[in-house]
Amino acid sequence: MAGKDWDLVKGLVVGGLIGAAMGILFAPKSGKETRQDIADKADELLAKAKEEYEKAAEKSKAAYEAAVRRLKDVEGTAREKVEEIEGKVSELAHSGVETLADNKNRLKKALDAGMEAYREEKNKI
Repeated sequence: MAGKDWDLVKGLVVGGLIGAAMGILFAPKSGKETRQDIADKADELLAKAKEEYEKAAEKSKAAYEAAVRRLKDVEGTAREKVEEIEGKVSELAHSGVETLADNKNRLKKALDAGMEAYREEKNKI
């Protein structure tokens, strides 16, 4: 039960008991009638406290269940994003390997062309 709800229940019980006791003690009745009134008020207040406790417990349970549902939704979304990112990383890695291989081939061709040009110039001399 949430702290606010518990404080409300405690306040209701204590305030009710104090109010009932004050009202009964200052009422002009016999001792037996006063004791019966106190017992009746205590039973009434306990019933109200139990009802408030059950309401607060129900609210807490509903809030907990809603939080669990939200966490599950967030978890599902996070998993989808992770899978999406893994796919993109894999694509980029594969693309990087292909680009590296292409650049290596271009560099080799450029070096071969440069060596060929050097040989041709050397043979001319």
